[in-house]
Amino acid sequence: MLRTAESVTKAHPDKVCDQISDAILDACLEQDPKSRVAIETLGGHGVITICGELTTKAYVNIRDIAKNVYKDCGYNEDIGVVVNVVEQSPEISHGVDQDGAGDQGIMVGYATSETPEMLPLEVVLSRKLCKAMGKHDGKAQVTVKDGKIEKILTSLCTSGDMSDVKLEQTVKSFKKYLPKHIKNIKSIWLQNPNGKWTIGGFHADTGLTGRKLAVDNYGPNIPVGGGCFSGKDATKVDRSAAYMARKIAVDYLKKRKAKEVFVHIAYAIGVAEPLMAVADIDGKQEEVKGYDLRPSAIIKFLRLRKPQFRKTAEYGHFGNGFLWDC
Repeated sequence: MLRTAESVTKAHPDKVCDQISDAILDACLEQDPKSRVAIETLGGHGVITICGELTTKAYVNIRDIAKNVYKDCGYNEDIGVVVNVVEQSPEISHGVDQDGAGDQGIMVGYATSETPEMLPLEVVLSRKLCKAMGKHDGKAQVTVKDGKIEKILTSLCTSGDMSDVKLEQTVKSFKKYLPKHIKNIKSIWLQNPNGKWTIGGFHADTGLTGRKLAVDNYGPNIPVGGGCFSGKDATKVDRSAAYMARKIAVDYLKKRKAKEVFVHIAYAIGVAEPLMAVADIDGKQEEVKGYDLRPSAIIKFLRLRKPQFRKTAEYGHFGNGFLWDC
């Protein structure tokens, strides 16, 4: 079966926005671990707009955080920042205060024995390509068939200092994944197929928090359940329960020596216990047992009150050695 997955660099406009939202979350958690955060970032054409809800005892300079992340992603010019942030709705807050889920939703966890990262091969390879693009706007796409690469696609903005780009070396390391009939990996590697690309980032496109859901999860061949992760504290089960579903999937994969595990957990807003928690282990479904799946228990178990989230926003929330990957 042919499978394709895409990844994007940390300097891609959507990923810049994800990182800004999560950097604001981290700054709040640093001072107040019980901060309630739901921050969305929109960036484009000289302006970053930050909107959302924030209930915290922390004092953070949102404008400075946004500008610092923007610079760290490889952009040196000054940029305007507009902030419109209010406190969390008291009606939502009431349910969370009672240990209820911050929203309804279905969260999906996944693990596969296909790679050491317990992720699909095409996802792992496309991420490696994006890491090799350094601090430049770019995307990568890899198509595989039966564990072998069929096609490689990279689109990279070539402006400024390109010394941090390691694409050639990374592609050469993929030779072990080539089918026997492919003698030269460059014959299946499409580089900037649209031609010259020198204008990238917010100069060329807008970015938005949460727009790269498949990239953040497990690629397009695995179902996506809840909403995005970035900018949300762990009382939002979109984030915390998705991480827990991944942890359960990893545990079942190891314990059962399985090939593939899917976990689905469903919640109702304001209710602590999930409405459903099932695992599909190599095609056979069973109820998840032995885990406390209340939001407060997940937060404690996975240590989700500590700052750590900007890192998750760079190259995927799974398979990068976080606690829920182990």
